[in-house]
Amino acid sequence: MSVPAPRGQSQRPPVARPQSGVVRALPFDGDDYELVRAILAGRTDAATVFYDRHVDAVQRLAFRLLGPDTEFEDVVHDVFLRALEAMPRLRDPGALKGWLFGITIRVVRTRIQRRIRRRWLKIMDPHEVPDLATTSDGGLGEAMRDVHAILDVLPAEERIALVLHKVEGLSLEQAAAACETSLATLRRRLARAERKFFSRAEKKPALAPWVGGQHQ
Repeated sequence: MSVPAPRGQSQRPPVARPQSGVVRALPFDGDDYELVRAILAGRTDAATVFYDRHVDAVQRLAFRLLGPDTEFEDVVHDVFLRALEAMPRLRDPGALKGWLFGITIRVVRTRIQRRIRRRWLKIMDPHEVPDLATTSDGGLGEAMRDVHAILDVLPAEERIALVLHKVEGLSLEQAAAACETSLATLRRRLARAERKFFSRAEKKPALAPWVGGQHQ
């Protein structure tokens, strides 16, 4: 039942109040440092920006380390899932890309080791499977196929060092940080990888014109 207005006053329609609780966030526009802070603050759009901003670099690195792989998309998904879970432990938000590369390397290393183990299990007694820490992996189109075939026989850590420094263009310091190892160790891995890679590449007709004379 409506309540009549006091005598002498006309009834007025109720005043519409602003709708509370409706906040439209502006599209995120900030550097990686601000992006990390937004993710930690719970902004759901920041996680999407994080993926969109860095997915190409992660896919490129994962492909160069793994070669063609039927589980490639799973690897990329796993990298971003782990990154979001570990974000609160990121000490330097400004170094987000290098930190993300480190996670990519760990995920790929595990995938390489699993792949090698499956290969060995096909031809050996399970008790005779070698230590995965000393082995590695790869695979692609005449020159590229040859490249991956060579990478396929390099130990995982040497392969990772070679791809990070020579293909991705990371400095020795950046590559060592991504691999979570010392600069001296990274240098040794890279030297061994280059020696093995070039010695094999020079024997491949499709690669010889590219590598001839580059490694002395």
